[in-house]
Amino acid sequence: MTVESKIRNICIFGIGGIGGVFGGMIARAIEENRDTVHRVYFIARGAHLERIKAEGLMLNLPGYDGLLCKPALAAEHMDNIPAPDLVFLCVKGYDLDSALDSIAGHVKEDTVVIPLLNGVDIYERIKKKLGGCIVLPSCVYIGAHMEGLGEVTQDTDYARIVTGKDPEKLEYDFAELKELFDFSGISCVFKEDSSDSIWEKYLFIASFALVTAWSGKTIGGVAADPELKALAEAVIGEIISIAGRKGVKLQKDAAEKTIEIAWSMGMSVKTSYQRDIEAKKIRNEGDLFGGTITRMGRELGVETPVTEKLNSEIQKRLEG
Repeated sequence: MTVESKIRNICIFGIGGIGGVFGGMIARAIEENRDTVHRVYFIARGAHLERIKAEGLMLNLPGYDGLLCKPALAAEHMDNIPAPDLVFLCVKGYDLDSALDSIAGHVKEDTVVIPLLNGVDIYERIKKKLGGCIVLPSCVYIGAHMEGLGEVTQDTDYARIVTGKDPEKLEYDFAELKELFDFSGISCVFKEDSSDSIWEKYLFIASFALVTAWSGKTIGGVAADPELKALAEAVIGEIISIAGRKGVKLQKDAAEKTIEIAWSMGMSVKTSYQRDIEAKKIRNEGDLFGGTITRMGRELGVETPVTEKLNSEIQKRLEG
């Protein structure tokens, strides 16, 4: 590391698929390089936490199964770890508010928060609760899931973060963060303004989450089925209309690129929302996708009939 280190204590809040992959990669890099500058801490809960505390986190990456990753400490509460210099926020949207309540009071003015969860209003929600820390609006492209207690598997061949500058802290320099990511083997695109990338990610994840959950087909399965692909394209069109009303400038080929992303993920990858619906979980990301699109459409005068149909039928199925 050539840049003077301001990032020493790193907190991975949420050790599910996404947090497990990136937290595990950082933990492995620290151990393999005998790094005495950085320390990584995992915040998890329940039996998953107990397994990690006892044995470490088992990480399965493409071509590398069974990598054992050990944090400096795994804990349930922020009170048990030092004040973090960097926080990877890796929870589901429905857990965001409670996670922020846990983090509040443990961050400093120069703490950097990287939110790796789906949604187009995440930055605003974090700023409202955490105030003056540095929040880098981000999105992530990855397929990953908990294989079992203390074990996480990356499903896709690639894992990439896209992050941008905090609009209220434009003076923040990415240099040290870039070095940390390179050191850990984490792929990241750094942008001055990441808002277009966040909306483009939402185009993909919201449309395919709804159609995979509704149909039971994988992401690649939806892309390969003409009728299901048409449904996904209809949802994409509704989201693009909403983005346009909000003044978000998306690339002209955003819809085509969304379908290309789906094809690139192969025939075996499921969305996390689909997994939740299959498990009949009452707490799921339905409001993040169907609920948010429907509300924004009504507020902005954009019709969203396909989203409303899919969302309604998924919810009725859950209730039934």
